[in-house]
Amino acid sequence: MPDREATSERFADVRWLPETGSTNQYVLDAARSGAPDGLVVVADHQRAGRGRLGRTWSAPPGASLLVSVLLRPDLAPEDRHLVVMAAAVAMAEAVAATTGVIAALKWPNDLLVGHRKLAGILAEAAGDAVVVGIGVNLDWPEIPAELEGIATACNLEGGRPTLREELLAEFLAGYEVRLADLDEARTAYRAALGTIGARVRVERPDAAFVGIATDIDDKGRLLVDVDGVVETIAAGDVVHLRDA
Repeated sequence: MPDREATSERFADVRWLPETGSTNQYVLDAARSGAPDGLVVVADHQRAGRGRLGRTWSAPPGASLLVSVLLRPDLAPEDRHLVVMAAAVAMAEAVAATTGVIAALKWPNDLLVGHRKLAGILAEAAGDAVVVGIGVNLDWPEIPAELEGIATACNLEGGRPTLREELLAEFLAGYEVRLADLDEARTAYRAALGTIGARVRVERPDAAFVGIATDIDDKGRLLVDVDGVVETIAAGDVVHLRDA
């Protein structure tokens, strides 16, 4: 299939695939082969899409925007989380602009409507490259029974009918702007982070606990107050708990 028209100056190389195993894996392989910053890969369908913590990510063909972006940021490894924050902000803004759906961010990188997942982000590194992959539920006929109350889609939330090309173009243009000012992107990420103030359950390999998420620190780690003791969460599964 021919590549679609470029939608931003930085992200000029957009490759649209009918099918692939995983857009992230495709771009990771390209990065290891020397592909430059700015490569964008979109797929109609993923056979082996991945989420955080090794989870699989599946969607009906054509129902979601499945995109991965290759970046080679001039950042120290400990600061690369900023480009992921910028992606989350840019996608939330793009979803609002093109579909009318307002989504909150969930730490570290999900978009939620209420407690239901609208989109997920998975970032992976290869040398000096960072691959940021995003899956957005855009036009689902229905939510499968096993995901009822867990996932949702833009069309089911009453947003405007939107083509994947429109959402992609809005996202890439906005992401280019957000990447140009990462300090502002961090500020916008914190402002949109619905996890702050929420009662959460944190699950780590060595422990699980419940507390109130109070903030994020400069390294993007989540701060959780557990009975007066602040736990700093760099990695783990964080679940927003519903009000009793």
